Amino acid sequence: MEVSGVIKLINAEQQVSASFKKRELVVTTDEQYPQHIMIEFTQDKCDLLNNYKSGDSVKVSINLRGREWINPQGEAKYFNQIQGWRIEKEQGSAQAPVQQQAQTFEPSSGNAEESDLPF
Repeated sequence: MEVSGVIKLINAEQQVSASFKKRELVVTTDEQYPQHIMIEFTQDKCDLLNNYKSGDSVKVSINLRGREWINPQGEAKYFNQIQGWRIEKEQGSAQAPVQQQAQTFEPSSGNAEESDLPF
């Protein structure tokens, strides 16, 4: 699965235990009702966020994870986690046509006789 949007926040790396570290990323989606999606990168994947900053448009590959936990009273509780494993910058699709138009634009010579305009 993938999530696309703009980076809202990148948290610092957290050393949870001697053998486990994580880093959280918040991506704001670009839809009618934007969503702020928190994605967790763990272990060696934490370093993938080093080259990104708030405001970058990205596409994040994710896995959905779910866990069951039995509390001391014997009740089952369920937790979901969004785990990132790849991130890449999005290319601005709206910019390509504008650049193409700018490259193919040929200004007129300014000669009034060659113009199709009635004035």
